[in-house]
Amino acid sequence: MTDVGAAPGVERTARPGALETLFHSDQGGHEEVLLCQDRTTGLKAVIALHSTALGPALGGTRFHAYAGEARPEEAALRDALNLARGMSYKNALAGLPHGGGKAVIIGDPDRIKTEELLLAYGRFVDGLGGRYVTACDVGTYVGDMDVVARTCRWTTGRSPEAGGAGDSSVLTAFGVYQGMRAGAAHRWGSPELTGRTVGVAGVGKVGHLLTGLLVEAGARVLVTDVRPGAVAQVLAAHPQVTAVPTTEALITAEGLDIYAPCALGGALSDTTVPLLTADIVCGAANNQLSRPGVAKDLAERGILYAPDYVVNSGGVIQVADELHGFDFARAKAKAAKIYETALEIFGHAAAEGVPPAVAADRIAERRMAQAANAERAYA
Repeated sequence: MTDVGAAPGVERTARPGALETLFHSDQGGHEEVLLCQDRTTGLKAVIALHSTALGPALGGTRFHAYAGEARPEEAALRDALNLARGMSYKNALAGLPHGGGKAVIIGDPDRIKTEELLLAYGRFVDGLGGRYVTACDVGTYVGDMDVVARTCRWTTGRSPEAGGAGDSSVLTAFGVYQGMRAGAAHRWGSPELTGRTVGVAGVGKVGHLLTGLLVEAGARVLVTDVRPGAVAQVLAAHPQVTAVPTTEALITAEGLDIYAPCALGGALSDTTVPLLTADIVCGAANNQLSRPGVAKDLAERGILYAPDYVVNSGGVIQVADELHGFDFARAKAKAAKIYETALEIFGHAAAEGVPPAVAADRIAERRMAQAANAERAYA
């Protein structure tokens, strides 16, 4: 664990059990982990850098309380390690010149988030000298990144007024749509979604935008959400959409062609997979597989799974582009390549006789290994 030198009045501490989690868990192998604490503002945070083989680590800042955990700090560390590793794979398959990193600020953002705390957090990120670039995640927003950017130049996901790209949900939804088109092309021989029935579970920002793209494409769309207001907004914008009461009603719907989980992780589980009527699963939610073996279960049922970290990478493509002076057309063109990447993964999976999730992991690992080997050879 590396201490890169704290700002005045700021401490960096390691808690008992942190080294064991880092070096002996199945989410180990990270290059660098910082445990950060600022007593003045109450900041406690974990910054995890999984890999910088392809370039500076890029990933969002999560602000979460871990209220149900016996040891919130340990839970935050495990979460940061897992999320950082996932970002390495996501960035590699998105073709970005970035490795994977993630940060977690521990605490209830509604209670402890202050401008001073975010500024202190920015000083920690800035102290990494560009090895980690941060952005928004659960519990943090564009306005928060504007504050962090005041003490850290390695911040993206800022507002247009602050020179950033703003909300990244537009390209996230667009990328998932491209993944669906690739799934349709692989499964049915055509990327066209006209006349296909697509079920979207979770119609927040991304799910709502995805629904609009599907309606424009001529698909029949079913939606569900635990928040009635979110469903009402979709129906107001797209009255031809059909609302269903629960996720179970959605995934068991007769004639469902594509299931798009766009809410919480773990949507694909031992409970839900046997019930699925869809031929394809392609959605925006992170960490959709409740356990690794679920990918095999889907394949055995003949269901084509588009790995979530591949198809939901439009958002990170957008925030990465912001680092070079944001150009929406340029970022959208990069996000459109998710279609080709997904097709490549489906092809490798079929040729190698493995689930697409395994094929995607292998491709990402090869790219990171090749970059690391090239760096060592150059050195």
